Amino acid sequence: MKLHLGSGKRFIPDFVHVDLATFPHIDYVQDIRKLTNFKTNSVTLIYACQVLEYFDREEIPEVLKEWKRVLKSKGILRLSVPNFEIICKLYQAGFRLDYFLGTLYGKWTVPNQTIYHKTTFDEQSLTAVLKTAGFKNIAKWDWRKTEHAAIDDYSQAYWPHMDKEKGILMNLNMQGTKP
Repeated sequence: MKLHLGSGKRFIPDFVHVDLATFPHIDYVQDIRKLTNFKTNSVTLIYACQVLEYFDREEIPEVLKEWKRVLKSKGILRLSVPNFEIICKLYQAGFRLDYFLGTLYGKWTVPNQTIYHKTTFDEQSLTAVLKTAGFKNIAKWDWRKTEHAAIDDYSQAYWPHMDKEKGILMNLNMQGTKP
């Protein structure tokens, strides 16, 4: 089984979609902090794009512990988060702050609440969080080489917008494996 956590409006074939929102393709409408509908060691891949930054830095270890619980041995946690290092470099290069406000302070409105980005990552900090959570083989991943490459989501967010050939990838795409 493959999970797409925080799916929002995006549907990926052959994935089970879990989100707080109630879109027609969502299989489980629930908070993804606790994956109570899924058994321990039952999932081969978790994909979470533009999701982890919505959690407070202090609650991320528990969230990752829960996600790791449902993964099988050698299961993959594949994340995509805004890349703070790239955002800073573009800002320092003279790009206006308002170009990055949505990426830094994103929000998502779901029934009865609006949630916001609460943290950010660079490669070093995300690697450390994944290592602390017990993941191995932590590395960047290329969206072009995934089973969800045809789904245009933030793992493919470039500056300038949609310039996937010459642009700068704005998100940090990293994954780790459960031992």
